[in-house]
Amino acid sequence: MTVEIRERPFDPWQTVSEYRSTRLASGKSGASAVFVGTMRDFNEGDEVQAMVLEHYPGMTEQQLEDMRSEAVSKHELEDALVVHRVGTIYPGDDIVLVAAFSAHRKEALAACREMMETLKSTAPFWKKETLADGERWVERNTPG
Repeated sequence: MTVEIRERPFDPWQTVSEYRSTRLASGKSGASAVFVGTMRDFNEGDEVQAMVLEHYPGMTEQQLEDMRSEAVSKHELEDALVVHRVGTIYPGDDIVLVAAFSAHRKEALAACREMMETLKSTAPFWKKETLADGERWVERNTPG
């Protein structure tokens, strides 16, 4: 697994640890850059109680895999990992994990940031927030 869409909560640090111990060759990576995105309890000045995150099955995974493969090639990574939640998510829940593994920190950090920015701006996910007085679709992502 290098790209995974999950409907259930996950522990990003356990996921990274398991990935490193089972998928990466020992001694090849000198750097691991990790980004974990967590749901906030506010957006656009309103309190958010929950969010439903939808995706287009098949298309979303392919787009994320293309993004991951491009980062691995461009930044000469040993590997990269992307995990994203869908379904009902609550404040404090982890939503996304992006990890880049490289011989050196410069490449790992650059790849991790680039993948996260690409994911936030182009991946086919749709968010519907539950507020105290109703629901709304999120029209745009927060800037990076």
